[in-house]
Amino acid sequence: MSSAPHAPQTPAVPAVSSIAPGARPRQPSLAQLRAFVAVAEHLHFRDAATALGMSQPALSGAVSALEDILDVQLLERTTRKVLLSPAGERLAARARTVLDAVAALMEEADAARAPFTGVLRLGVIPTVAPYLLPTVLRLVHDAYPDLDLQVHEEQTSSLLDGLTQGRLDLLLLAVPLGAPGVSEIPLFDEDFVLVTPRDHWLAERGDIPREALRELELLLLDEGHCLRDQALDICREAGRTTGAAVTTSAAGLSTLVQLVGGGMGVTLLPRTALRVETERNEQLATGHFADPVPSRRIALAMRTGAARQGEFEQFAASLRTAMRKLPVRIVNG
Repeated sequence: MSSAPHAPQTPAVPAVSSIAPGARPRQPSLAQLRAFVAVAEHLHFRDAATALGMSQPALSGAVSALEDILDVQLLERTTRKVLLSPAGERLAARARTVLDAVAALMEEADAARAPFTGVLRLGVIPTVAPYLLPTVLRLVHDAYPDLDLQVHEEQTSSLLDGLTQGRLDLLLLAVPLGAPGVSEIPLFDEDFVLVTPRDHWLAERGDIPREALRELELLLLDEGHCLRDQALDICREAGRTTGAAVTTSAAGLSTLVQLVGGGMGVTLLPRTALRVETERNEQLATGHFADPVPSRRIALAMRTGAARQGEFEQFAASLRTAMRKLPVRIVNG
């Protein structure tokens, strides 16, 4: 008995993938991540766009594209404000990590090139910039002609923020800073001198005791200047009480010195600023302190473990040599 023929079997059809062979899912761009991180930090589209130097529609489009790629709502938008969604809170931290890693990659690539080429963003405090920059700029012009030096004059807190955030590469300022993740390369120490009106009882004296600061009508820079804090520390060491008169009237040393010339009080100046600020004012006189003379230390500051650390240390050595003609005491690194 013959058996009935079997029906022909249909070959199995493989499942069709939604992704073409060899293709990969879309990934966020760095521009989209930067846009999202800026909005996460500012919680305001206009402010975030201004910070990035782009238009608000372009910023909004970049964030929306990132949400589409990730298939996650990152922001909660209302007519009055922008909030991070719970997912946005988590992913903002991840995005910052990615951008930091990319910045480190670029810094490493810069360091791999020949030293003293490309951009060097130098931050300088206002009580140093007018008096040391001529020496710094002359050194760079003569010794490092391929270095694109960009100078930013700001107060210490702003400079430290710029350094840690990667906006600045190197700082020239007074130390110690006591900032985590920041290393200091000392350059020199300089003494403070007392600037007085010409007819002041301490004018032209060379043996002024620190104790004289206890009752003087002292003029200081505005709050935020490290020189103000240093002057107050010197006064406290001299035994000055908190009740002694202190007048804060100036945003810069030039104005401060003019106030002294007008008979409003006395002030402390670092030696490097003395010639620039006093030599053309006949109403001023100077006095020098007896030992131990109050002083400040000036140094370069960089991020600890910076890729260009060797280059910065070499730059510091060159600066020490160039600054030997100034009225300072060089500190060898």
